[in-house]
Amino acid sequence: MGLTPRQIVEELDRYIIGQTDAKKMVAIALRNRARRRHLEPELRDEVNPKNILMIGPTGVGKTEIARRLARLAHAPFLKVEATKYTEVGYVGRDVEGMVRDLVDMAINMLREERRAEVIEPACRRADERVLDLLLPPRPRQRRAGAPAARRVELDETEGDAAEPLPEEEPTAPAQRWARTREKLHAQLQQGLLDDRTVEVEMRRSGTPMIGGMMFGNPAEMEIELRGMMERLMPQQPKKVEMTIREARDVLTDEEVEKMLDMDKIVREALKLAEQSGIIFVDEMDKIAGRHAGVGPDVSREGVQRDILPIVEGCTVFTKHGMITTEHILFVAAGAFHATKPSDLIPELQGRFPLRVQLTSLTVEDFRRILTEPENALTRQYQALLRTEGVEVEFTKDGIAEIAQTASRVNEQSENIGARRLYTVLEKVTEDLSYEAPEHAGRKIVIDTDYVRSHLGDIVKDVDLSKFIL
Repeated sequence: MGLTPRQIVEELDRYIIGQTDAKKMVAIALRNRARRRHLEPELRDEVNPKNILMIGPTGVGKTEIARRLARLAHAPFLKVEATKYTEVGYVGRDVEGMVRDLVDMAINMLREERRAEVIEPACRRADERVLDLLLPPRPRQRRAGAPAARRVELDETEGDAAEPLPEEEPTAPAQRWARTREKLHAQLQQGLLDDRTVEVEMRRSGTPMIGGMMFGNPAEMEIELRGMMERLMPQQPKKVEMTIREARDVLTDEEVEKMLDMDKIVREALKLAEQSGIIFVDEMDKIAGRHAGVGPDVSREGVQRDILPIVEGCTVFTKHGMITTEHILFVAAGAFHATKPSDLIPELQGRFPLRVQLTSLTVEDFRRILTEPENALTRQYQALLRTEGVEVEFTKDGIAEIAQTASRVNEQSENIGARRLYTVLEKVTEDLSYEAPEHAGRKIVIDTDYVRSHLGDIVKDVDLSKFIL
């Protein structure tokens, strides 16, 4: 059944600091999906995912939890902002567009998986085509059998039948051609021919249109119409001059497309999106609030009314086919500073039964974020500057000073959570990043004195820190 809830939380701990309650909740939701797959078919259709509402300030890990969860689940994941949508019938994107985007994500995900399965034979075929460009196949040797057969017929008409001649042994030119091709193949594999130029015949191939077209907005309409015209108009092959390195990539893609069964991929992707898809709806608090003015509220309460059937479960028509949304997991998130979850329309509140409060980050959390995750910011900066030959060491007191500074600036101005670490670290390493080529071969220690020398005056001046940090 895959990872247990405890193992899921442990995996999330590798990248996200704190927020244990939120991690437990999403871990249970993910495990329930695995449990559902082992139910009897009759009961399986009755068990729907429990949608989650995350409440907490910006920069505390709401989006990252959902993104890492999707990777663990190996499921199509889509992040959208609720503020992008408008009520159906008005200019803008309608909420069904998020389901169509999820299907496209599922197709791309499965396509990449299938590509990985066929990439090796596709590369071999592409290499053979490149060799054909470098050394065209020899004209077929005149087969002894063909003239011999004609000779038999001739002799028979003259009353003198003759035995056909035996097939010729490989000639010296054929042997030279084979040796040359083997030599070119070895050089191709070693990359010795990458910069040579060849002329490749390319055909533009449009993706087959399945299930009709669906226009979410004018931009999508233009793309669909252009693709439709390309599919209808005959495509003339075009010869393009490129290096062998580029030709191998282009021809490999062509061979992969020939080997993929896109109809099967689309069918599997529709099922995957239906049964395992995750949609993360951010900025949910921005569409909350009861409208007190005159006229329709097309981007707030109107969007809530349109999201309601999607979350509850309905059938959405996409260009690839129909998809039902009742088993898609929806994770909504918002800061809810100016509004409350109770300001959402009652029907929508009931569709998010699981709610979790994410806490603001402390100085200790900042310190752990800088050191513990596998993708910690300090490790990223060290790796970047190592490419210039500069070895950077962050001391414990230096990291503590950076964490203290980020927390202090968050208190003095807007609290943007862990994102404040980006601005603080960027300011600390600004001079070092600029002068890195001049410090090649040196070791730079970033300690308390180094941090204060680069941030001291800015942190003391509250007005200045609001602009710079």
